[in-house]
Amino acid sequence: MFLRDTATLSLQAVFSHRLRSFLTALGITVGIAAVVLLTSLGEGIHRFVLAEFTQFGTNLIGITPGKTTTTGFSGGVISNVRPLSLADAVALARLPRVLATVPVVQGNAAVESGARSRRTYVFGVGAAVPRVWQMDVAQGRFLPDDDPRAARAYVVLGSRVKKELFGIENPLGRRIRIASEHYRVIGVMASKGQMLGFDLDDAVYIPAARALALFNRESLMEIDLLYAAGSSSADVARRAKQLLIQRHGDEDFTIVTQDQMLEVLGSVLDILTLAVGALGGISLFVGGVGILTIMTIAVHERTAEIGLLRAIGADRRQVLFLFIGEAIVLASLGGLAGLVVGAGGAWLLGALVPSLPTHTPWSYVLYAELLSAVIGLLAGVLPARHAAQMDPIEALRAE
Repeated sequence: MFLRDTATLSLQAVFSHRLRSFLTALGITVGIAAVVLLTSLGEGIHRFVLAEFTQFGTNLIGITPGKTTTTGFSGGVISNVRPLSLADAVALARLPRVLATVPVVQGNAAVESGARSRRTYVFGVGAAVPRVWQMDVAQGRFLPDDDPRAARAYVVLGSRVKKELFGIENPLGRRIRIASEHYRVIGVMASKGQMLGFDLDDAVYIPAARALALFNRESLMEIDLLYAAGSSSADVARRAKQLLIQRHGDEDFTIVTQDQMLEVLGSVLDILTLAVGALGGISLFVGGVGILTIMTIAVHERTAEIGLLRAIGADRRQVLFLFIGEAIVLASLGGLAGLVVGAGGAWLLGALVPSLPTHTPWSYVLYAELLSAVIGLLAGVLPARHAAQMDPIEALRAE
């Protein structure tokens, strides 16, 4: 019996019992579809979160007050001996390969214009925000590079704050009140959207020196440092560390590079994607058990057929390949159907719920299809070995 005959007999066995073959392949279909759909969701979330974190660029280093042993933000907790100052930000901007720095102070205050009032985020920052944070000014200009000791009372509005306070009117040159202080509007930022649920458009921007006084703080919450493309983040971070230790006398600050954050975040999200894929793998295991069960039943039902094949000259290896081939065909067909259902489901879910990101990783799709074939192979081995070891005379008597 040639290989072509073995393949023909395997296909005939599958299609001659359509309902049984359908139900057997259905288990693999559900498993593959679950793997593809879940990994599409996981990969979509992975890309979404990374895009959120990199929308300010990737050549950034964040410096926060207080020494911490973790690789996360210190949250602006001011517990150091010497606070981060505006002078520190100016000194860091002079380092080689450093393009600009942004001192950051954040708070929440009521913003009023005429009879309209809105409580929103207030960022005390420097003039380099558009360059460092990659934000555009839609109207007017951003804060000027004033002497921190004599910063003028200027404010730049986020697009949503501008709409809420002024509607379609031009706000440039108008005065607003933030807490108890008056500021003149000199610009409006272009819409930036949200970052992990935080509305970047629902904010106003004032000079950092004035924000320190407004919120009664002694230290900046953060200094963001932009370094030149092609530079080593580790080298720039090392220089910044040496400078601040010279200025403070001790390492009472935390430096976190964008590379470190993305590396940690990427590792966590990779584990998430693998975890949701493993959940779908449970369904694949169940489908493999289904193939094993059906193939075992098929061997018992076709005992006479096995005896006839052996009687006309088929050897044990050919009978073995016959049943293994049947199991692989069932698993492969189920896997192909699962790919269509899973990828189609991910696309449909993304179309119906645009806020839920989905992305089908085709490497996982390929692995899932190969896995379905391997499952069919493994599930068919034991029944096929049992069939190949049958005595042809005893098998013919089963008729």
